[in-house]
Amino acid sequence: MTGAGWVSALAVVPLAYAATELAARWWIRRRHHYYVLPPGLRLRLHIDRQALPELERETRFDVNSDGERGNDVPRSTEGLYRVLVGGGSQVEGFFLDQDTTWPGALQRLLGGREQCRRLGASKVHVGSVARSGIGTEALDIMFDRVLPRYPRLQLIVVLIGATDVLRWLEDGAPSSPARARAEDIFRCHPDGPFGWMPAALATTELLRRARRRWLRPIQVHERAGKWIGQARSMRARAKTVRTTLPDPTPMLEHFEFYFRRVLLKASAHADRVLVVRQPWFDKEFSPEEAAHMWHGAAGQVWREEVATFYSFDVVSRLMALVDARAASMARAHGVEQLDLMPLLDRSLATYYDGFHLTPTGAKAVAGAVAAAILHQRQRSACTRTAPEDELPAA
Repeated sequence: MTGAGWVSALAVVPLAYAATELAARWWIRRRHHYYVLPPGLRLRLHIDRQALPELERETRFDVNSDGERGNDVPRSTEGLYRVLVGGGSQVEGFFLDQDTTWPGALQRLLGGREQCRRLGASKVHVGSVARSGIGTEALDIMFDRVLPRYPRLQLIVVLIGATDVLRWLEDGAPSSPARARAEDIFRCHPDGPFGWMPAALATTELLRRARRRWLRPIQVHERAGKWIGQARSMRARAKTVRTTLPDPTPMLEHFEFYFRRVLLKASAHADRVLVVRQPWFDKEFSPEEAAHMWHGAAGQVWREEVATFYSFDVVSRLMALVDARAASMARAHGVEQLDLMPLLDRSLATYYDGFHLTPTGAKAVAGAVAAAILHQRQRSACTRTAPEDELPAA
């Protein structure tokens, strides 16, 4: 090849690089798919025994092709009773095994022959799009971008509330709660941002997605949950504990506004909606129980050193207010609801901190939710559900 030929060949390389990258960006944005969890993700968590001795030693976290934590959806959907569960960290059960989380256990409880018969189905699928840090506004955004790609579902289960309280306290109980951001909700989405360095290319992102979907590599996390032990230590040595209840009006109004939107969107996309009201470890703690607590920080304990916390009483009173709003909103919209507080033992056998469930606690929740699904009457066909164009403006 002549010198001119080499120059021409070298000139083509950056053009091909740019053309490939622009095509990849066009493809990702054209599909316009949002996933809370990356389809094909497989994690194996080796739980930190010092921080979380009550949990399983090794757990699985597997995501199906629809971006749900759960089994793959059956290829044939004939006779399928499909359940989608949305919410925050208690639903996600990040440190619990796939089958130990209450959505995972719910799959087994509903999948028997007699249970399917009572549901008028031949098979059941339960998928979870729950994620830690999701509050009502984030769940509203999630449903807005995820539900349109689903067929009509038989049931949507919603459990939400703790994040609204805890995030508000983390921010110092502001008069205007912080807005949720889409980039904090979806781990796989079309919005980028993309750059021109190899790691930031849309082409690289497509390769990552293809690898997860087709090769299903396993990522191993050692000493998962270690940070919880560190957060507990922060709470134990807190310099300031705030015992005065801040004015909850801004947080409650924010919760109610978006909770209503969540219920309306869920009702528009499913035959049934079940609100499972958020339970929490509500009692006067013994010293041993208090040592397990880390919530109520005026700051983000997983990211920074925090010296100021709100008292257990303040957190519990705020949770009771949110729970009352959730119950009232469900009644107002004719949505089925399940109150777990009378059903769960308030002990370290059920909770490993203020909100998160042990395997025993998750089993109890799964049983209660399964009973509600199987025994509660379906909503009357004459109950009016507002169309999405009646949603309050965000």
